[in-house]
Amino acid sequence: MDPQHSGQDVLRCDHCEALAPKLYCDICHHNLCKKCVGEHILDESKKHNVVPFKNRRSTVFYPICPKHTTKQCELFCEQCASPICSSCVSSSDHNRHKFLDIFERQREDLQKDLHELETYIYPRYQQMASNIIAQKADLCQNSQKLTINLNKQRETWQKEIDTIISNLKSNAKEMETKQLGLLKNQEDNISRTICEITQNIVDLKKLLDSKDMCLLVHEYKSRNAEFRKFPPQCKVSLPIFSPHPIDTEQVQKQFGTLSSKEHVYDNEGTDSGAIPSNSPLLDVPQIKTTINTAIGHSFINSVACRSGEEIWTCGVDSIMIMKLHNLQGQLLKSIETKSRNVPSDIAVTRDGSLVYTDPSDRTVNIVKNAKPQEVIRLQGWRPRSACVAKSGDLLVIMLSDDIQRTKVVRYSGSIKKQTIQFNDKGQPLYSSGPTKKCITENRNLDICVSDYMAGSVIVVDQIGNLRFTYTGQPTKRQFDPIGVATDSQSRILTAGSNDYRIHIIDQNGKFLRFIDNCHLQNPCDLCMDTKDNLFVAENRIGKVKKIQYCGTIIR
Repeated sequence: MDPQHSGQDVLRCDHCEALAPKLYCDICHHNLCKKCVGEHILDESKKHNVVPFKNRRSTVFYPICPKHTTKQCELFCEQCASPICSSCVSSSDHNRHKFLDIFERQREDLQKDLHELETYIYPRYQQMASNIIAQKADLCQNSQKLTINLNKQRETWQKEIDTIISNLKSNAKEMETKQLGLLKNQEDNISRTICEITQNIVDLKKLLDSKDMCLLVHEYKSRNAEFRKFPPQCKVSLPIFSPHPIDTEQVQKQFGTLSSKEHVYDNEGTDSGAIPSNSPLLDVPQIKTTINTAIGHSFINSVACRSGEEIWTCGVDSIMIMKLHNLQGQLLKSIETKSRNVPSDIAVTRDGSLVYTDPSDRTVNIVKNAKPQEVIRLQGWRPRSACVAKSGDLLVIMLSDDIQRTKVVRYSGSIKKQTIQFNDKGQPLYSSGPTKKCITENRNLDICVSDYMAGSVIVVDQIGNLRFTYTGQPTKRQFDPIGVATDSQSRILTAGSNDYRIHIIDQNGKFLRFIDNCHLQNPCDLCMDTKDNLFVAENRIGKVKKIQYCGTIIR
């Protein structure tokens, strides 16, 4: 047993074995008495750090430099993203590079990991575990309801079968009674004729025994010809029950079936949608319909799909601000903002409720039963654009009152859960200023923001780490993205406000294709329905175009 680590042995100096050493070398991990300290530190082949025994193991250990084996890497080079020692600092390899204390940097990384684990990952797993428990309870409760409903259906069918059998028995009895009546009438007629024949036989025998010829000649009349006409023989038809063969499939359909959605697994447990994974981009996208909202708005600045057949729009209007249209352009509903201000953006929740941002009022609101209700109220910031995440959270782009700072904040109801504002070097992710920015969440949970002023689409992961920035394709016109949407294949679509084209990139920022044959005029916002149909709002003419750009064209 190692005496240094055994609780059963008395601690001794590792040099002279003196009892209860008072000192400890934190580098060599040796117990030392005061007499042996000098001898221990004379060994210059190693670095030493002698501390009181009670402070042992408090020294920070750094990795050995691969280039200078006698040195420890106490610094971190940001440009090279690697640990270095003090000798490396003066080398030409790291000329004009920025250095950080490796311990502090590591602690910073650990703090970030700890913060992410405590505030995001761990609560998410707890929520997932709670969801499973709730689903198990729902499953048990639903199973009980199913059993009750199946028993009710069995009783209903049993009553129906009993009624059918009762009717068949009644019909059989009625048939029997009718047939018996026919047989009884024939039996009575035959019995009566038999009696007459019997009497006629008796009379004939008397005449044969008589000697009175007058009776034979004048009174006797033969009835044989009458009796020779036999009545028709009545033969009853016996009722027969012919059971139909059971068509199990048809019986199953009539009785009822169990149905359930296919199990789909993703990071949020959300439904995967109706578009197959091999939904290819079309060589020639088609405009399926054009919805004219000009009657409702002087111009529109945002569009959101409520369903594949209805869209919400918002813009400037003298009376009503947000309007629901069908695809024929008919106005179905008008909603006025609570403050009577023009909303900046709209979105639709999973249950079909309308969400809108009101920068002038500093609020984010949700419309329930045609009445706006305040969900979030800000101080020092104004909400601009918003989207509904797959988890049900709200992602809100907001601008500071001095229009110098922009950030994305995640809310669960009115509770702030996450702020995304800077990259890993502390630099702002998004441009300042009041120009329009749009936001959406991709299927892989990336957060995509179209930044008009920056001329780019900024994509961060769900934690807020920058994944990539898309700055358009080399053209004569500047790339000014306005509006952003994602489809079932995690493709990202954004409108170029100057080149009037839709840019399509994949989830990693690779350019795929333009939609440039749809004659767009001042595109200002995009949204997608569940079948990957793209809706493009045209700002100044008040129209929304529904475009099919992927899948198979149905003619």
